[in-house]
Amino acid sequence: MSGKPKVLIVDDEERFRTTMAKLLTVNGLEVTAVGSGKDALEELKAKPYDVITLDIRMPGMSGLEALAEIKKVNPGIEVIILTGHASVDTAMEIMKLGGYEYLLKPTSTEELMNKIDAAFERKLTREQKTRKGEGS
Repeated sequence: MSGKPKVLIVDDEERFRTTMAKLLTVNGLEVTAVGSGKDALEELKAKPYDVITLDIRMPGMSGLEALAEIKKVNPGIEVIILTGHASVDTAMEIMKLGGYEYLLKPTSTEELMNKIDAAFERKLTREQKTRKGEGS
């Protein structure tokens, strides 16, 4: 496993996801960006990812629906929700579905990088514990 997380950006706003992908790539991350929850699920079947940034409001499959499906496909992946629409009910639902973090748009690149790094560390720690459990 490499030292940098593989990140999947899921957002229906092309300009946002393109800009975010460039900013994260410049910061040394391996990034892929897609425009829908359905595309994210297809991408997850094709390649492994460590962290997903996911928009809540998207046409077709909502971010909450996508989060639930992502966790079915890969329960170990960490999902950071990025949204311009804050709500306590939504935040509670995200955590219930296994989301890692909930950030409001716009967020600074530095804050997002910190959250991605923390999510990646959490994923690595959980995988190490699982491996140690299998070895005993």
